Amino acid sequence: MAHKGFTIWFTGLSGAGKSTLSEVIEQHLKERGRKVEVLDGDIVRTHLSKGLGFSREDRDTNIKRIAFVCSLLTRNDVICISAAISPYREARQWAREQIGNFVEVYVKCSIEVCRQRDVKGLYKLVDEGKLKGFTGVDDPYEEPEHPELVVETDQESVEESVRRIFAKLEELGYLEPEAQEMHEDDARVVTEPPQGDRKPPQGDRKGSPLLYSRLARRGRV
Repeated sequence: MAHKGFTIWFTGLSGAGKSTLSEVIEQHLKERGRKVEVLDGDIVRTHLSKGLGFSREDRDTNIKRIAFVCSLLTRNDVICISAAISPYREARQWAREQIGNFVEVYVKCSIEVCRQRDVKGLYKLVDEGKLKGFTGVDDPYEEPEHPELVVETDQESVEESVRRIFAKLEELGYLEPEAQEMHEDDARVVTEPPQGDRKPPQGDRKGSPLLYSRLARRGRV
């Protein structure tokens, strides 16, 4: 089967796990020999969307720019991974229509767990009154009504979420099934620190918010 491009469109609150999942999935896809590009929300805002604010109009413009890049790459057989909050259904639907081969993955996580992770201290700034218009707190997040997949990152581990995403991509015909099922250790190559750097789990459990927050060392999840 010829490799065809498609876009994985992650959407969810700040701290839900979008960037963490993008990084893991990117590596696994590259190991399969696929061309992959990640458009992370934070990085896009420092380059492609530099100067935009957080009004609804600016948020929609940001999403449309991401979608435009994804559509160009997708039609040239590149796999795109968009990891931006993209809070509004209308903008996500616009992206779906523009891109075509579009897999919406709702990275679902309770606001309480997102606050606990708070990798970049954004929720703390909101609580201190230093940041306004923050999605999920004082600005709306419109949950997807019909996403291709929902992963609940406050209930399942990174490995479980990754397996479910790959299973959905295979089910939709975007990927061929691997000869052997991916095991949890495969994802740990990317997601867990070296043995000597690990700390005692201290009550960590499957799907614990500790897992996602521990992995997001380069920015918000």
